[in-house]
Amino acid sequence: MKQVSILLFAIVLTLSTQRSMAQEPTTHILVLLDSDQGGTYTLAKEIAQGVERWPGAKATIKKVKENNNPALAAVPLVQVDELPQYDGIAFGSPVYFGNMSTGMSAFFAQTIDLWTARALEEKPATVFMSGGSGAANELALQAFWNTLAVHGMLLIPNGIQGFDQIDTTKKQGNSVLGVTSPMSINKGERPTQEERYLAQNQGEKLARVASALRGNKKVLPIVKPKETQAALDVNQQLKDKKIVLPSLPKPVGNYELYVRSGNLVFINQVALKEGKIFNPGKLGVDVTEEQVKEATKVTMLNVLAILKDAVGGDLNKVQRCVQLIGAFNTVDTYTQHAVLMNPASDLVVEVLGEKGKHTRNTGGASSLPLGSSVSIQAIFEVEE
Repeated sequence: MKQVSILLFAIVLTLSTQRSMAQEPTTHILVLLDSDQGGTYTLAKEIAQGVERWPGAKATIKKVKENNNPALAAVPLVQVDELPQYDGIAFGSPVYFGNMSTGMSAFFAQTIDLWTARALEEKPATVFMSGGSGAANELALQAFWNTLAVHGMLLIPNGIQGFDQIDTTKKQGNSVLGVTSPMSINKGERPTQEERYLAQNQGEKLARVASALRGNKKVLPIVKPKETQAALDVNQQLKDKKIVLPSLPKPVGNYELYVRSGNLVFINQVALKEGKIFNPGKLGVDVTEEQVKEATKVTMLNVLAILKDAVGGDLNKVQRCVQLIGAFNTVDTYTQHAVLMNPASDLVVEVLGEKGKHTRNTGGASSLPLGSSVSIQAIFEVEE
């Protein structure tokens, strides 16, 4: 009877263990990417395949921004606040001048609340990238790692895993930090079979570490920010403050009023008002400080009018004022250029709020176009 009881207990224990293993939760890995030409996306799919080689792991591929590449049309857009839900994250990006892409950088700029809440601390992460000749790929990986380290994420490198399986007679994207692919070299073969192999190994390693850590991570309370003010409606702000933007000035040469490069808008303007230069001349000779300050405000209004045109009439699409540079027509001994520039800085902050805060430089000039007492160069970041 005693032996029967022991046998029954063993059977129940075995069934309970099997049921527990069957109900063990899935390890969820996010493969998050930005991709221009599709090379990073190809690597992302290999990373995801490697993730799902690990028992119980599931990969989800998402992108940080919309783009015109039809290959990514079906890839869903990520929301910043969903990152803490995953057990691990693989980040992928093109290489931009030894760094992550503009799109990926803009995405991380939205993670301040996650950072202050320490929501990504102790979460396993890895990085993969593609770009160019590969000359700056490892530098870009290191730069990407810096951002993840600030979030307190656990960085999972490749080491030399799989290096013995690659063809060393041709350029490969193997790095101890993470797989890359030099897309401009032998484009038809990129990513190479070896790079795909390394990407799969990298994905599997991330899944393995994330699975081991799941349930053992320190649970940090998510600190919700205090009630914040409603997002500023810049267009309404102009109406409420009775700020009237002038009509667009006409170019007086073979140039554009603005140039947009990526998500940056570049504008240069002088103190043109109703077709004439407002308060022209040299400070200390023809005009006073107060007159130059008035001309500075007129110039900045011109800049904002052009900016509004650059974003299709909706200033809410402006992400921030990046930089203002003011040049003033002054005598050689004048040194208070910053005071003359203040009306421009004050105006852009008044209109854009926190987004209007910028870096700035000022200087003097012996003369300026059309006899203007001021010239302003402005750089703005806008929505894609």
